[in-house]
Amino acid sequence: MGRQELRKTFGEDAELYDRVRPTYPPGLYDELAALLGYPIRPRVLEIGCGTGQATAPMIQRGWSVKAVELSPELSRVARNNLPELEVITTDFESWPLPAEKFDLVLSATAFHWIDPQIRVPKSADALRPGGVLAVVSTEHVAGGSEQFWVDVQACYRRFTSDADEDGPRPADDHPKDSAEFDASGRFGPVEFRRYEWEQTYTTAEYLDLLSSYSGHRALTQQARDGLYGCVSALIESAGGSITKRYLTQLAAANSLYQPLASS
Repeated sequence: MGRQELRKTFGEDAELYDRVRPTYPPGLYDELAALLGYPIRPRVLEIGCGTGQATAPMIQRGWSVKAVELSPELSRVARNNLPELEVITTDFESWPLPAEKFDLVLSATAFHWIDPQIRVPKSADALRPGGVLAVVSTEHVAGGSEQFWVDVQACYRRFTSDADEDGPRPADDHPKDSAEFDASGRFGPVEFRRYEWEQTYTTAEYLDLLSSYSGHRALTQQARDGLYGCVSALIESAGGSITKRYLTQLAAANSLYQPLASS
């Protein structure tokens, strides 16, 4: 499957996605508030809100959030979770930007699904001068149940084409990459913030988490059943639970200017 097809898989079981996908470190929102200059009620455009994992803390802080979400199913759950949230169900690429300008454009673990030719310049167009584009990414990094993450690669080699021989990389090996911001010419220097944290999963919880990932959903039933059986056996042999270490990275920059209106 290509990017266009894979990004549609998340809505196949929206309730599962809502239940198992992790939220984001509270410190991330403190950093965003500081980068925005602590406005009383910042206007936020969120790209790819899913079911609201990154949205809820902003709503709780009293921020005004408008969200664009591709999946009708995820949009439905987001509206149920957050009745005060305005969700536009469409793809960001074709959505006509509103006349209002935003203080913050945020995309949490979703920006990489947007067309690379469109996502940064269109985000800049949506911002007021000096507004902030914030891109949040989440990576699985070395730590937690370290031997399990090495051993489980044998399951992926057996049932998929997506194995990492050495397991997850240390957090410091993941780059701070500002190239896309810089190449646009639309933003000032990019600031990075990083948060490492861990979550423990039982066998059933971890298989549910895997089922929320696009790559796992795209497997054939036979390959998925084989993979899950192999993973389950490893977790049970490790005592019935495993711990996963995450790196959440915030990349944020201020908009330099708005484009001239076309004549």
